[in-house]
Amino acid sequence: MLLANKKVAIIGGGPGGLTLARLLVLKGVDVRVYERDVNQNARVQGAPLDLHDESGLAAIKKAGLLGEFKNNYMAGADRMQIMNGKAEVFYSDHDHKALANFESEHFRPEIDRGVLRRILLNALAESIVIWDSHFISMKREGEGWLVEFRNGKIEYADLVIAADGAHSKIRSYLTDIKAFYSGITMLEGTIYDAKNKAPNIFKLLKGGKIMAFGDNQNILMGQKGNGEIGFYASIRVDENWSSENDLDYKDNAQLLSWFQATYPEWASIWYELFTSAEYFVPRPINCMPLDQNWETQSNLTLIGDAAHVMPPFAGEGVNMAMLDALELSEVLTSNDFSSIKDALEHYEIKMRKRASGMAQESLENGDRMHATDALENMISFFQRHLS
Repeated sequence: MLLANKKVAIIGGGPGGLTLARLLVLKGVDVRVYERDVNQNARVQGAPLDLHDESGLAAIKKAGLLGEFKNNYMAGADRMQIMNGKAEVFYSDHDHKALANFESEHFRPEIDRGVLRRILLNALAESIVIWDSHFISMKREGEGWLVEFRNGKIEYADLVIAADGAHSKIRSYLTDIKAFYSGITMLEGTIYDAKNKAPNIFKLLKGGKIMAFGDNQNILMGQKGNGEIGFYASIRVDENWSSENDLDYKDNAQLLSWFQATYPEWASIWYELFTSAEYFVPRPINCMPLDQNWETQSNLTLIGDAAHVMPPFAGEGVNMAMLDALELSEVLTSNDFSSIKDALEHYEIKMRKRASGMAQESLENGDRMHATDALENMISFFQRHLS
């Protein structure tokens, strides 16, 4: 095996990094995951994830975790309603969509991010994940790398795999290509104990997802675990809007006033989102160039957002990361390649082509969802593809 007697360092303990670790451990690889969080509860997890049969679920199956996934996914959370700004429903699949249909390639079950992380962590020995390991830098040492962390530790690895997200610090060791701004920013909010703190929104959501569309703006929301609701106010703004708008993201009253001014024709039911949310975070939506390329190295590669950050408007981000993990684990543990570099080159060529197609789809969907006729666009799309 190519990785026999090799030390592999995965930088980043998100779904992609943890999935890759699990798949490599099953093949007997000496692997460690270095995660900057102090522990698994140190950070609030984002929106739920819908896993796809040919990517995220395929990786879960290969990792031997489908049973655990079935025991923990959120049945019904994939059900969708499409509304306008007045909260009038124009499309809903709540009455006819099955709660569970794992036999269908079109079934996209939702799971809370924190729950998926726990499933993956429980499948790894405690010694595999090294917490409080915030990457600082690395330098070549022989045929591998010496990796330095903020806590002062320095670790050697024959192969480094960057799974450190959209703002990857490791990416620059492989390529200078940077992401571009898509023109869209999403203001993220989370409501805890939503049934009591936002009862009208909780009732409207019905345990599923909502897409509400206006003129070049929308609200996207979904049921999270533990009775929480996550939502995004998504708009077309300048790239520097997040830092130059003078908003205090901890001031609910100020955020409500902003929403009322920015979404002037929207019904008052949406105000509950801004009066009940615990915190807000602006998320400028970026995308890697569709034609990116780099020269393969023998001791370094990328997966997930570190390799191909893309807009979330096709639901493919985590699925691509987990598929990266599956495909990379297979080439690194196969007998079809004469060297690690050959295996990585095969993976990277295939990964970039696949990710480019998904990024293009995500960009196009983002344009549809933030157009003047977004409501009509999305009703037509869902009726055509998902009914």
